[in-house]
Parts: sequence; C-alpha cells; structure tokens
Amino acid sequence: MQEINPLIGKMHLKEIGHPMVDPISAMRIKKGKIVSAEEAIDLIRDNDTIVTAGFVGAGFAEELAIALKERFLKTGRPRNLTLTYPAGQGDGKGKGLNHLALEGLVGRVICGHTGLTPGLGKLIHENKILAYNVPMGAVTQLYRDIAAGKPGNLTHVGLGTFIDPRVDGGKINELTKTQGEDLITLMNIDGKDYLFYKSFPINVAFLRGTTADPDGNITMEKECMVLDALAMAQAARNSGGVVIVQVERLADSGTLSARNVVIPGILVDCVVVAKPENHWQTFGTPYSVAFSCEHRVPMQAIPPLEMGERKIIARRAAFELKPNSIVNLGIGMPEGVSRVANEERVLEYATLTAESGIIGGLVMGGLDFGAGVNSDALIAENAIFDFYDGGGLDIAFLGMAETDVEGNVNVSKFGPRFTGPGGFIDISQNAKKVCFVGTFTAGGLKTSVEDGKLIIDQEGREKKFVRQVEQKTFSGKYAVSIRQQVLYVTERCVFTLCEEGLELIEIAPGIDLDGQVLALMDFKPVMRRPPRLMDERLFRLRRMGIKDDLLNIPMEDRFKYQAEDNIFFINLENYYMKTSDEIQEMKQLVGSILEPLDRKVHTVANYDNFNVSPHLVDEYVEMVKYAAQYYESVTRYTTSTFLRMKLGDELQKRGVSPHIYESKEEARRAMAPK
Repeated sequence: MQEINPLIGKMHLKEIGHPMVDPISAMRIKKGKIVSAEEAIDLIRDNDTIVTAGFVGAGFAEELAIALKERFLKTGRPRNLTLTYPAGQGDGKGKGLNHLALEGLVGRVICGHTGLTPGLGKLIHENKILAYNVPMGAVTQLYRDIAAGKPGNLTHVGLGTFIDPRVDGGKINELTKTQGEDLITLMNIDGKDYLFYKSFPINVAFLRGTTADPDGNITMEKECMVLDALAMAQAARNSGGVVIVQVERLADSGTLSARNVVIPGILVDCVVVAKPENHWQTFGTPYSVAFSCEHRVPMQAIPPLEMGERKIIARRAAFELKPNSIVNLGIGMPEGVSRVANEERVLEYATLTAESGIIGGLVMGGLDFGAGVNSDALIAENAIFDFYDGGGLDIAFLGMAETDVEGNVNVSKFGPRFTGPGGFIDISQNAKKVCFVGTFTAGGLKTSVEDGKLIIDQEGREKKFVRQVEQKTFSGKYAVSIRQQVLYVTERCVFTLCEEGLELIEIAPGIDLDGQVLALMDFKPVMRRPPRLMDERLFRLRRMGIKDDLLNIPMEDRFKYQAEDNIFFINLENYYMKTSDEIQEMKQLVGSILEPLDRKVHTVANYDNFNVSPHLVDEYVEMVKYAAQYYESVTRYTTSTFLRMKLGDELQKRGVSPHIYESKEEARRAMAPK
C-alpha cells in the first residue's frame, strides 16, 4: 500500500495500473473527487497513452491541456506520451492539442486529423515522433471495443486508401514506417477483404462536461455535442487507467438528474473546475444557447453566401439534394451547400448531419464546425459512424483538394503538411452518393459572372487534376467496385466516375473546353459525348428556385420500367393528387408502359409524403386496381403510418393487395422470391 497525496487514496500498484481516487477517502472529504488541474496532471506518468475528446474546440479540455504543458515545461515530465483522438482538436494556432506539441512530451500520435495542430504536424514531418492516421469512425468505434475488452475493430473502412496496409497502413512519416508497429492488418473473411484496427490500452482520458457533483457524475447540458466521452471513459477505466473530467460548475451530491448524466461517477477519478476562458463552448464562440439546443433560431437570420466560385460550386452541388435525403457535409467548401439550401428554402426537405453526432438543423462552419443550430438530436460519434458505415447516408458533400485520372481524391497530405482524413474515409466509402466539391485550380483563382456565364478573371496557379494524387484518401477503383455514384463539382465543369476513370459531363457557359479545362489537367478525361452546359441559373445573382425542381417531378419521370429485372418503379414521393385529370394521366402512362410488354411485372411503389384529395380516393383506388392487372407482384412503401392504414384499407375493400411497407428496403425484401 502506498499513500499518494492527501486527496488521493491508497492503491494496490499490482492490481490497479494507475493511481485513482479511493471511494472511501472521497467520502471523508467534502470535495470528493474534485481536485485542481495540477493535482490531476500529477497522475500522468511517462509512456502513458492519453485519449482526448473534442471536435475542433467543442468538448476539448483546454484547462487540462494547459496544465499538462506547464508541468512538462517546469519538470520535464511526463515524457513520451501517446496521444490518441478521433477528430481534429485545435484552432490551427496555439489552442487545443497545439499546447502539447512539445518534443519529448509526445512520442506517438494515433489520430484521425492533424490539420488543426501544426505543431504536431511539424514534429511528424521532422520524424521526431511516431504518427498514425486512422479514419475517425474506425477509431471512435475502437475506443468502444477497448472498453469492451475486444481485440480490435473489424471493418471495411479504409480499403484501397493509404490506410490499407498494402499501401502505408496509416503510417505517415518515415520514422513510423521504419520503426513503428503495425496497428492495422488485412484480413479476409468469407472471400472479402477487411481491415482490423488493433486495440491498445488507454491510461488517461481527458474529457469535458458542464456540471459535476462530488461523486464524479457528469452532465453536458451546455455542451454542443456529447462526442465519445462515455466510450473513452469506459476504455480508460477498463484499461486500469484514470479518467479526468474538466467542468464548468459543481452541484451537490444527489442533485443531478440521472437522465442528464452522460458520464457516471463510477468511471470518473478526478473533476477539475476550469477557468471560464478555458471552457469556451467552441474555439469560435464562448457560448451559444442555440448550439446547446436550448433555443431555436430563425433560419432567415443566416446570411446568404456572396456570389463567387464557392457559391457557384455549392449551388451546383445543391442540385443533387433529393427530398427526405440524409446528408453529411464536410468541413470547408461543403459547408456552403447548407447555406445555399437554406437560401433556396429547401433545407427542410433534407436532414443534415455531421460526424460530431449532430442530426438535423444547420451545421456550423469555421471554428464552430461540428456544432449545429436547430438540431433534432445529438448522439455519440461512434453511433453516428455506425449509421454511416451501414449505409445510412443518402449523399455526402466533401472537399476535393487533389484528384487524379482514376478518380482518387487526396485531402490528407500535401508535401510536408499532414492533415489526416478525419471522417472523410468513413463517409466517402459508405454514402450511397458522394459529391466532391472544390475549385478547378488553386492559388489565386478569381471569377465573376455576367449574363448567365462564368468569367475567369484570374486563373489559379496550381493544377488540382493531376495524373496521380500524392496520397489516396478516396479510392476511385474501390468506389467503382461497389458501384457507388460519385460526382466531382467545380465552378467551371462537372465530372462523374466511371469504370475508365473520370468522365467530363458538364461545362459552364462561357468556358472554353480546350483552353480553360483540358489544358489545365494533367490527363485527358473520358468524354463519351460533348459535355452539356451547366444550368445558367448557377451564374445569376438571384435565387435559382430549385425548390420547384426538388419537389415538382414531371409525371412521366415518376414511372420507370427496368427490363433486366422486370421491375416497374413508381415514385409518388411528395406528390399531392388534386384533380381527376391527374389520375387519368397516370392511368394512361401506366398503360402505355406496361400494356406492350409480353409479361407481367414486379412493382415497387414509393408513397412517401404522398397525398390524395379525399373526394378522389375512390377514383384513385380504381386506377390502382386497373394497373394491378399488369402486376405479377407489388410492394408499396411509405413512412406515413396514417397513409399505410388509409390506403391499405381502401385497396383491401376492392380486392387489391394491401401490403404497404415502411421503407424501400423492406418492400424489396418482400418482393424477393422466398
């Protein structure tokens, strides 16, 4: 037995891998687990692995980072720490993990993003520390696996990119490639390749909350996201480590609502009350009631983007939004898509999400990135990546720094500068559709618009469409292999991904194909036909009116027969049947498509947000009965419980199959042969 200090109880060094607050001693003192930052930092030892929560500046324990830096500068201890964290945590200058960018203090990093910590980037570039980049989602899930005592995380995320051990295995400097252990291995299960991210013990967790009681229970009512605080605390506790939580204020024992506690006291060893200047809600905003979901703000108050190449790109990307789609927006230029969607009054028809765990509302940018206003829900980072990895995203809008002939994209390494992938790999590999956005050239590009045409006032100095990207953060070949839809949107042209590589499909009015596109590329793109003109509305100052495009699909475009599968698709999403003429037009269209066929068809009908005037229900159901003569089978789906009941009852009265499902996937499964 060994006494640590008056605030820290006794411990068995062989049984517990780290000194922690003894519950019996804690009961004897009124302060419980509440200590100073200096006392908490004294628990950290040489060679420890520290996990830190944070997203840019949100949720980051700034007080603890400063205290650790000051202790090292004063004593030279602790040394050779491993820092592990999922999202970038810094302001690009001196805050966040930039405090810890000290030679000797840090010996290794295992993280998702380093772009906001130039100090760490310098140590990496100079080969003074070991450094691994891992996809943000994979590492957030790994913390949960460490907590559960599992050997690691098995996933497809990272295949074909620089994370793949057949490429670099996530090792981002020469020191790591020659001296670092392999943290990622390739595995084949049932003929399919996977990546296995190995577990490692967590000795210390730096976390943050709003309120703590003396028992260490932590709430987060004024935080703008919950991040992975719970999983990180469990990982440290079950590794025999210590959990230190920075908070804004204290509450008496027994006064916190159990429903509001995010980190239970059984996981927490030390609580540190931060100075106000070290506990900003984000690195850009001291506190916003909108970010913490206490208050909703009028969306009209958000100013529109100024006209320029960024707005043109965001406008063209916004054309890819579909009703009821679930969307992810990356940092930087992709943020403009939400601004355009809000300006065009179509934001309400899609659900925006961010890998910080934000669902719904409008995601913020800059040093507030990851926070949101008017959000519907805040969930853990590992949970949002579970959803992403399983295919929950309909479309993702992501940045595009460098692209090559195969459609590969690099956003993670540029010469001596390492930024890391963040959530880019998880999101880009799993969204049903990916829309990369970025200017055609970089460095000094200036544009203007005139009479619906794009004018290049000053060309950028650097080419972005190169023969081979410096680092493969997105694999074009992998995307082709899983038949993913991929677009590359610039201010002057649009590409799509095909089996042969990058295909040019659109060009801006006013742009010369040879001189202002092809001459500025290091390779010749696929061109099956002359590229069509981009919509001239993109290049005018007034609103584009894409709300009508989004909701008003022509009747003839709502019916499609797929001969190879003998499936007839009906899309009545967001359609309101108001007149008898519309019913007759629909009947004529169905007959013209199906009557000439020599066989009956399998039919899938989408009734999401469909409505029909009450006085037309009988006539509409009779039309459905007419169409049913051409059906071998039919499945219908809608998320509206009311419509499923209403339409199902009416169909059943007329002897028509009443089966109406809740999703497209459920409908397709029901149609599949048993």
